[in-house]
Amino acid sequence: MREGVADLFALHAAGVAIAVTTSGLVGRDGVARVGPGCARECVQRFPWFAGRLGALLVAGGLRTVHVGERIVAFPVEKTPYENPELVLIARSAHELAALADEEGWDEIALPRPGCGHGGLAWAEVGPVLSEILDHRFLIATRA
Repeated sequence: MREGVADLFALHAAGVAIAVTTSGLVGRDGVARVGPGCARECVQRFPWFAGRLGALLVAGGLRTVHVGERIVAFPVEKTPYENPELVLIARSAHELAALADEEGWDEIALPRPGCGHGGLAWAEVGPVLSEILDHRFLIATRA
């Protein structure tokens, strides 16, 4: 796992697969509900994201999944109203590594899961991820 200062969506525009942190909340309309942060920014840039994610959550439950166009949902919490969970972040990281193998991606960028609006400390999350994610994964932080 590598760390660097970069914009997640600029990396995506350059062809890099990205993971955005999400929850498992789906509205009655079948659309995923996203909290603040990179998932909300993703919905603003890609209006199809919340609908596709909602359908995938209903069909398969809370899991790391390729939503489309090299954008992956990386669950960190059950709902945007709960705190992120280290156990869920670790599970999501394992699932992301397996998905990267399956898709043949050689570079995947993600933010510091649970550390922005989620309130977790990177000193707590980083060591968990470093045991799971290899050199293909870039933890992208904004300047």
